[in-house]
Amino acid sequence: MGKQNVAEQFVDLLVRAGVRRLYGVVGDSLNPVVDAVRRNAAIDWIHVRHEETAAFAAGAEAQVTGRLAACAGSCGPGNLHLINGLYDAHRSMAPVLALASHIPSGEIGLGYFQETHPDRLFQECSHYCELISSPRQMPRLLQSAIQHAVGRSGVSVVVLPGDVAGEPAPEKAARSALVTARPTVRPGDAEIDALAEMIDAADRVTLFCGRGTAGAHAEVMEFAGRIKSPVGHALRGKEFIQYDNPYDVGMSGLLGYGAAYEATHGCDLLILLGTDFPYNAFLPDDVRIAQVDVRPEVLGRRSRLDLAVWGDVRETLRCLIPRVREKTDRRFLDRMLKKHADALEGVVKAYTRKVDKHVPIHPEYVAAVLDEVAGADTVFTVDTGMCNVWAARYISPNGRRRIIGSFSHGSMANALPMAIGAQFTDRRRQVVAMAGDGGFSMLMGDFLTLVQYDLPVKVVLFNNSSLGMVELEMLVAGLPSHGTANTNPDFAAVARACGAYGVRVEKPKQLAGALKDAFRHKGPALVDVVTDPNALSIPPRISAEMVTGFALSASKIVLDGGVGRMLQMARSNLRNVPRP
Repeated sequence: MGKQNVAEQFVDLLVRAGVRRLYGVVGDSLNPVVDAVRRNAAIDWIHVRHEETAAFAAGAEAQVTGRLAACAGSCGPGNLHLINGLYDAHRSMAPVLALASHIPSGEIGLGYFQETHPDRLFQECSHYCELISSPRQMPRLLQSAIQHAVGRSGVSVVVLPGDVAGEPAPEKAARSALVTARPTVRPGDAEIDALAEMIDAADRVTLFCGRGTAGAHAEVMEFAGRIKSPVGHALRGKEFIQYDNPYDVGMSGLLGYGAAYEATHGCDLLILLGTDFPYNAFLPDDVRIAQVDVRPEVLGRRSRLDLAVWGDVRETLRCLIPRVREKTDRRFLDRMLKKHADALEGVVKAYTRKVDKHVPIHPEYVAAVLDEVAGADTVFTVDTGMCNVWAARYISPNGRRRIIGSFSHGSMANALPMAIGAQFTDRRRQVVAMAGDGGFSMLMGDFLTLVQYDLPVKVVLFNNSSLGMVELEMLVAGLPSHGTANTNPDFAAVARACGAYGVRVEKPKQLAGALKDAFRHKGPALVDVVTDPNALSIPPRISAEMVTGFALSASKIVLDGGVGRMLQMARSNLRNVPRP
C-alpha cells in the first residue's frame, strides 16, 4: 500500500467517525477528496444537483440516525451554496461535518479566481470552522471538528485547499479514539430539590415540551400523571410527546391548536422541558417559570425564569419524580382537557364540510388522507409555509414516525432535499416529502437525484400556485398580495419526463387512490395535488404582537384549519375525566 495523501486520510477519518455518505457536487478543488471516496468501499459519494441540497440532506440524515453526517462543496460558489442547509442543520442540532474546499493555498488573499474566505463565512452557522493550511494539521484538526459536531450537536466546517488535499499525509499520524455519542447530563441535587419544592408548592402545573423530550416520553407521562399536569408542546416536540398522551392539550405558537395556550397561561407554575420555543409572545409573564435544558445557553433567553435547571430532560425527571409529592387535585388538568376537546371540536368542521365535492381540494383534507394512508414508521419531511400548518395539525405521531422540517431556521425548499437524506438511511422505510409548489420548484432539479439513485421518495405536492404564507403576511400588514403567484407546469408530467412516477389530482375522490398507487410504486413518485389557495390558517389565540412574520386575514376569508385525528385523541382522553 502506497503512502496516503491528505484527502485519503481525511476520508478514512470520516469513515472511522461513522460517516457513510458524502453529499455534494464535484469540482476541481474537491477532486482529490472525491477520488479518495471513489477508492474507499466504506463510503459513497452522493452526487446532488445543488450544494444546498447536499447540506439539507446531510442534516436530515443526522436527525434520522443521530449520527454524524457529511457534505462537501468545491471552492468559492460551490461551498457558498452549502450555507443555507448548514444554518438549518446547526439550528436543528444535527451533527454535520461540512468540507469547504478552497482555492490553491498559495493564492489565498490575492483575489484569485473564485476566491472567498469560508473560514470566515461559516463562523455563525457552526461550532467549529478552521482552515487546514498544512498536512501536519491532519488528522488532529479534523478530529477536533468531528468532536465539536458530535459533542455539541451541530455543524463543524473544515476548509481544505485542493493542493493541500493532494499532498502526502504525515508519516506517523496519531490514531486517536473518537467520541461518537453525547453523554447524559444530570442536574445537581440542589437544583432538583429546588424544582421539587416549586412543584409541591404549586396548585396548577403545566408542562410545555420541545425536542429535548426525545427519548423521555415515558418519564414525561409518569411525571405529568404524578403532578396532574396538562402537557402542551412546541412543533419540534410534537413527534416525541403527543402520542399515547392522556394529558395532551395541543400545541402553542403560530401554528398552534387546542388548549395549550390556556394551559400555559392558566397555571401557577409553567415548566419548560427541552424547548427553546422562540415565540415569547405566546409565553406568560405573570406565572412562575422553570426551565430544564441540556444547553445552558438557552436557559432564560425566551422568558424570565424563576429556576434554571441544566440537564437532560429524561435524567432530570428520573431524579425529580421520586422527590415530588403526588398531587390528588386534578381539576385544572380536567378543565384543560375539556377546553382542548371543545377547541378541536369547533375547528375540525372547517375541512369536513362537503370535502368530497370541494374543488380546488382543501389542503387540510389532503393532509388528513395522507395521515391515514401513510405507513406507521414513515418519515415525513415538511416544507416551510402552509405545509408546516398541515403537518402540525394532521400528521399523527406514534413514536415510530418522524416529522422533520426547517422548524427553527424556516427555510423554503427543504422538504425534497431532506427526503433524500432520510431515504438514503433506509431504502425500505417510507419517506414522504410534504412539499409546497414554491419550495419544490426552488430546488426542483434535485428531483433528478431521486431518479438517478432510484430513491423511493414520495413527493406529495400541495400545489396552490402561490406562496400562501407570504400572502398571509401581506394580508396582516394591510397590503394586497403581490409577487406571490406561481405559474406552474403540470408537475406530474415533469416527474414522468424525469423518469419517475407522476400523477395529478384535481378532485377529492381521486386523492386516496392516487396516494395509494404512488406509495405502491417501487421508485420515486410525485403526486401533484391542486389545492385551494384560500385555505389558510390562524393560531387559536392571536394578538397584534404575535402576528409579526406570520399571518391573519383581516378580510375573514381565512379557514381556521382542522385537526385530523387529534380530535379523536382528545375525546378519548376525556373518558378519563371524572364526572361530577
